[in-house]
Amino acid sequence: MVTVKQLQNNKILPKSETTEHLKCPLFSFQGVKTPTYNLGSQSLGEKTSSGGLLSNPEEEQSILDALLLAQWEERMWKGYFRYDVTTSEVKVISGRGKFLAQLTEEWSMDCLSKAEDSKVCHQRDSFLFHRINHHEELLFCVASSDKTNSEFIPLAAVPNGAILIIVNATPLEYGHVFLVPYGPSRLYLDSTFLEMMLRVTVEINNDSFRLFYDCSSAGATHIYFQGCYFPNHLPVELMHVDTFFSDGQKGIRISTVTDYPIKTLLFEHTCNIKIMVELISEICSHLQEKNIPHNLLISDHGKKIFLFFQTTSSDLSAWECGGYFLFRSKYEFDQVTEEAMLIHLSTVSLDDAGFEAVKQLSGNIASKLVI
Repeated sequence: MVTVKQLQNNKILPKSETTEHLKCPLFSFQGVKTPTYNLGSQSLGEKTSSGGLLSNPEEEQSILDALLLAQWEERMWKGYFRYDVTTSEVKVISGRGKFLAQLTEEWSMDCLSKAEDSKVCHQRDSFLFHRINHHEELLFCVASSDKTNSEFIPLAAVPNGAILIIVNATPLEYGHVFLVPYGPSRLYLDSTFLEMMLRVTVEINNDSFRLFYDCSSAGATHIYFQGCYFPNHLPVELMHVDTFFSDGQKGIRISTVTDYPIKTLLFEHTCNIKIMVELISEICSHLQEKNIPHNLLISDHGKKIFLFFQTTSSDLSAWECGGYFLFRSKYEFDQVTEEAMLIHLSTVSLDDAGFEAVKQLSGNIASKLVI
């Protein structure tokens, strides 16, 4: 159940209050108010006795899903984006892998509305927020709450520890947003932030919604996720898997994605988010210590997490690892082949020995956590 508090006034993030307030590494929002969605101690579905959160795919659209889409679509109708992503051409690349290619000639890494007005720096093809000058780039925020039920507040101060939902003016797909933790800089993916991300996917409760996380060997001064809606499964989600760890009581399963060009593990849970986030965050911590680039794809209402492994000389995005490729050139889009994409992925993949070591590490950490 979700409650909604009445709107006290109709002013959301006045521009004069946002000019100097979103900075890296610490975003400052003193005096700023924005729509806020507080996550309750229960999910939209039933909270299990084992600490898990379960969504109910059959129920009507959730408030959080409606909020994200409404805010994003409002910006779209106002002409905020640099192009209409709904007109981008998408095709299935011929072949067994069914890789997806998208043509968007206007796409760029300058993800804010006006690059000349918003300071954005680039590091290994990723962005770091330095300042947001346009208040409409912040759609709303998501925060934790001690209350049992989730609650939507149309206007509230941004609480410490909240997740800022920031629009991307050069979207990859429908509803493309950044999910950025508000507070002191995080240099690694900790369990608190990851749990918030899984709870967001549970409460959005939409089969099409995916979350992505990229961690390059170079690191970053502020970590973040990206989220958007895909009308169909990504190719990696349709691949066969080989399970090497399973604990029925705790509902945790770890599998290798077979016959896929980039080394990939699939983590699944049926009821226990707590163990899942501890497992993934500890593995990612080890990977970062060993300077191994990796990516996460979260799907199926947070029940599935794909972990991709790359070499230190590469920096593919999580959606590329998942089999979704974006092209700015019509010629390259028309000429792309599955063979080229297989080479593109396999040449940046972690080697066999490294992958076996990561599998062993994952099994050992999982065995420790499920005891």
